[in-house]
Amino acid sequence: MKRSEPLQAAVIEWGADGLPRAPLFGDVYHPAVGAWAQARHVFIAGNGLPGRWAGRDRFVVLETGFGLGNNFLATWQAWRDDPARCRRLWFVSVEAHPPRLDDLRRAHHDSPAPELARDLLAAWPPAVPGLHTLEFDAGQVVLLLALGDARQLLPQLRLAADAIYLDGFAPARNAAMWSPDVFERIARLAAPGATAATWSVARELREGLTHAGFTVQTVPGIGGKREICVARFAPRFTPRPPPAEAPPASIPRHVAVVGSGIAGACVARALRAEGVSVTLVDAAPAPARGASGNPAGLIHGVLHADDGPHARWLRAGALQSARDLAERLQWGTVAGDLAGLLRLDADAPAAQALLARDRWPAEAVQWLDRDEASQRLGLELPHGGWWWPQGGWVDPAGWVHHEVEALRSGGLHWVAHARVDRLERTADGAGWRLLDPSGQTLTEADAVVLANAEGVSRLSSPWADAGWPLSRSRGQISWTAFDATLAHALASQSYAIATPAGLLIGATSDPDAEGHDDTPVADAHCRNLVRLASLAPALAERLRTAGRDHAQHWQGRVAWRLRADDRLPLAGPLATTQAHALMPTQVGRVPRVPGLHALAALGSRGLSLAPLAARLVVARLLGTPWPVERSLAEAVDPARYAVRRARRGGA
Repeated sequence: MKRSEPLQAAVIEWGADGLPRAPLFGDVYHPAVGAWAQARHVFIAGNGLPGRWAGRDRFVVLETGFGLGNNFLATWQAWRDDPARCRRLWFVSVEAHPPRLDDLRRAHHDSPAPELARDLLAAWPPAVPGLHTLEFDAGQVVLLLALGDARQLLPQLRLAADAIYLDGFAPARNAAMWSPDVFERIARLAAPGATAATWSVARELREGLTHAGFTVQTVPGIGGKREICVARFAPRFTPRPPPAEAPPASIPRHVAVVGSGIAGACVARALRAEGVSVTLVDAAPAPARGASGNPAGLIHGVLHADDGPHARWLRAGALQSARDLAERLQWGTVAGDLAGLLRLDADAPAAQALLARDRWPAEAVQWLDRDEASQRLGLELPHGGWWWPQGGWVDPAGWVHHEVEALRSGGLHWVAHARVDRLERTADGAGWRLLDPSGQTLTEADAVVLANAEGVSRLSSPWADAGWPLSRSRGQISWTAFDATLAHALASQSYAIATPAGLLIGATSDPDAEGHDDTPVADAHCRNLVRLASLAPALAERLRTAGRDHAQHWQGRVAWRLRADDRLPLAGPLATTQAHALMPTQVGRVPRVPGLHALAALGSRGLSLAPLAARLVVARLLGTPWPVERSLAEAVDPARYAVRRARRGGA
């Protein structure tokens, strides 16, 4: 997996006529007739909308150039105005040169839909390469913004587009966007009967679409364009996708989720957003009784020199978690603060070189020297570090409880005190039955998502290849009623958080611990205090002066965390027990157990990973657009270990 290529923000100039121009391409963003007039005539009407989405449960639009977002806003407005609209609208748009927020604000200062434009501006993500899931209208409209070169990103997308907006600067000025390779990749993402539309009638465009399997015709244009192109996908032959990437044979209407920690709650939320009935089952009497029950935990990304899947997952996941939590923190329904987090790093030259090489935007991450970092946190620090503007801390137990209660009022069936002992196929073989230790049926469902940490291996092993190298670690946090005057969360090999209840520090990690003892011990408090002295000597000195540097002044909580050997979660459909014998060498070719998925092994980064990973699990279960690139999905696929064994010759 190659590291992410740095993004180059759009350079936009406004002419005397008020039109936004792209000097790098020598072209305008939209014609003089107006962006909305073009969007309505070319892209919306050219794809037979709104009529084609009428009565649909979901409808997917794929766009090859987001530009200033006018096509998205016009489509969203058309969806809002249509009483027969689809229940959920997906708009997937690729953009190599995202506009800066100030330029976007100027472009929409007199938008025909000021409310929608305001919501888009408020949700606009930092220019970080990859996919960003932005939700509007209570999640009924989803903008999946793919930032990067279309030639690299289109093969990484997994979706079935019902309508395709071919937009971008003129073929003569941006030939790469209109190349045969791009059209072939678009065709692989087209649903049966998909339509496409564009303002261009260039010969290479028409020939490229035809060769890719579209029937093309020209129709009257608008704003000085005599003609535009519309097309329908009607290939003579459609390649069959790999088993793991094929759409489900039938969409489950009822899914059972086992486990009510952060993983299970996020899966349940993503399923309910798609209109799926959910039963959430747990042996505990209340949600978040396991590792998700701590009073505070961190959310932030990381940067690595090789920018491998671990760094990319944490970066994308932390941004998604921050988006999901924004409103909850704003209204105080969940405790926390995502106004910034500092991660100390003693190697300033290497950090600054990495920041310069990959041109990370300041809205995503910054480097602060020692003085800047100390001033930002209100505490003298030993080093500078990485400042994550959208990082911080949140109360995971409060988050999980809020999600479960909100979902219960929206139709979630919550079953407590219910230990799932085993899974069985239903009599017709199409679904699953969840049984308790006495053999009684707890519930039946079309599909099951196992989100119960180490219980995943036990429940899945009769049906799936569960040969995962998983390990457990005992961790203890410590807290005391002390005003730390710490402006933001601080982290490195340990962390410190100023919560309303006092100072929280941690966490120990004991991978060799055995059993399930969750009683806090004084030795772990002492180890947390020692690590705090290395992280923030000035804060440790304040505790000593106040007489709070002894274990008897601290409370604690123990959590057992599950992790895989590559520090990435298990997220996706489970491989069959025959997978090992077949010796598959590609993750996508591994046969799967129908309707059996997992989300587990989140380690100590569940708050940063769970919301995005849960969306991926649900996307693969229901056949909706995947929220991450295919390479990232493969990096967390539970079948990756079967493939690794096959590549080693079965060992």
